[in-house]
Amino acid sequence: MTALDGFDPGFDIPALPGMTEAEIQTPCLILDLDALEANIRKLGDFARAHGMRHRAHGKMHKSVDVLKLQMDLGGAVGVCCQKVSEAEVFARAGIPDILLSNQVTDPAKIDRLARLPKFGAQVTVCVDDLANVAALSAAVQRHGTTLDCFVELDVGAARCGVAGPNAVVALAQAIDAAPGLRFAGLQAYQGAMQHLELHADRKAKADAAIALVRQVVDALTAAGLPPGLVSGAGTGSYPFETASGVYDELQCGSYAFMDADYGRIRDADGQRIDQAQWQNALFVLTTVMSHPLPGRAVCDAGLKAMTAESGLPLVHGRSDVTYTGFSDEHGTLSDPTGALRINDRLRLVPGHCDPTCNLHDWYVGMRNGKVECVWPVSARGKMF
Repeated sequence: MTALDGFDPGFDIPALPGMTEAEIQTPCLILDLDALEANIRKLGDFARAHGMRHRAHGKMHKSVDVLKLQMDLGGAVGVCCQKVSEAEVFARAGIPDILLSNQVTDPAKIDRLARLPKFGAQVTVCVDDLANVAALSAAVQRHGTTLDCFVELDVGAARCGVAGPNAVVALAQAIDAAPGLRFAGLQAYQGAMQHLELHADRKAKADAAIALVRQVVDALTAAGLPPGLVSGAGTGSYPFETASGVYDELQCGSYAFMDADYGRIRDADGQRIDQAQWQNALFVLTTVMSHPLPGRAVCDAGLKAMTAESGLPLVHGRSDVTYTGFSDEHGTLSDPTGALRINDRLRLVPGHCDPTCNLHDWYVGMRNGKVECVWPVSARGKMF
């Protein structure tokens, strides 16, 4: 008897516990659970050793199960979300500490945000506009709740956030005076530097961000509003923020899965971080479905199985096969030695894990060659 016995292939789930990799329906996301747990423990050990909090970035995996692993094994205090609908998923799952690391300005979304603390979570939201303060305050008073607020500072990403100490202090004072709101600290995430390949280039961007954050912390302290937390840092920069003396909280996400684009960046010794620091734990499992010509094969993982904005996927563990192009449903493979056969399985390391995960309904967790668990991508498609 195999794991396929009793498995209804019409049921929209790619695998059942006990199946082998050859029995999984493709294309789908698989997790190497040993690698995932090792990555989670490694960052958790780092954070604890340096007295840092880690708030895991849920927009990367959109999974309650993965987040609970990050909390249980890595000591993560809670989750960062980018959308209210994402936060609702984690709040309903009982996650105690939720940061909306984004602005919430639409009236309907503000109303939903103001209800989130009723699930029992401590909820924090980022603010970079004075009018938003009044709208948030009115909503929490209406629902009898409270919200913590981070003032978001633009530290070089040229995205959201106010510029400079004076604007931060003015916002912090407005939050402090607003009923139902509490000024809790700074959001100071430099997203633009995370994927710079060279360590020296990332350090230069980080040094500039840290210098600005230090000025802002001094200005807030002088105004009688020292920030409770300074939060930021990603997989490509967290050692810099940790060593800064001004950051308290890390917001790393991709370290847990490690994709091809992040993997290519270099550490201080010039080594790729997917070789020197982190293991690939997330893969798109695909099947060879055609071999029409010598040297060229086709698999069933194209643009509907993974995104392309960060480049082509890598074929994990194979130096003889290269993924060379895609269409909606197909991936083209270079197979110069003719090693591939129809129905062969390949593990692809996607270029960018975050949007790739959002294309799928399930994670298939693998250990010792067998399916151990199947987890839903809990917050998939939560865009509001």
